[in-house]
Amino acid sequence: MPNALQALELEKFLPYRLSVLAQLVSESLHDLYAQPYGLSVTQWRVMAALGRFAPLTASDVGQRIVMDKVAVSRAVAVLMKRGLVERATDRSDRRRASLKLSARGRAMHARIVPLALDYEVSLYKALSLDERRSFDALSDRLFAHAQALREAP
Repeated sequence: MPNALQALELEKFLPYRLSVLAQLVSESLHDLYAQPYGLSVTQWRVMAALGRFAPLTASDVGQRIVMDKVAVSRAVAVLMKRGLVERATDRSDRRRASLKLSARGRAMHARIVPLALDYEVSLYKALSLDERRSFDALSDRLFAHAQALREAP
């Protein structure tokens, strides 16, 4: 049990450091596609998920990108209005609708993916190949453990 007088060293606190790093990386990547393509972070994440895993329901998209249902629904609505995403009703279950990128959405996705991958290459330049492998393995382990902690009673 931590001492009540023990200070939380925020700059060394793992959840804080991960959050700040994720925010910094997300904002830097966002700078590459926001202006030229007029997309928010959530809209791009929806497009990225659909570009990789479509067809998906809005709920499936939310689970894939770990975002709130309301934020995903708003992003999907904007993307549909812009003609970047299409919705199709499931023939066997009329209550269920799947989403996919439209032809226009696929074209935009194809232009943004190289920007994202180039950014990843630039970011990874801070690590050697062995460090990258270690980082990837440790990140996978932390991710799985964080999910297990979240699901634990």
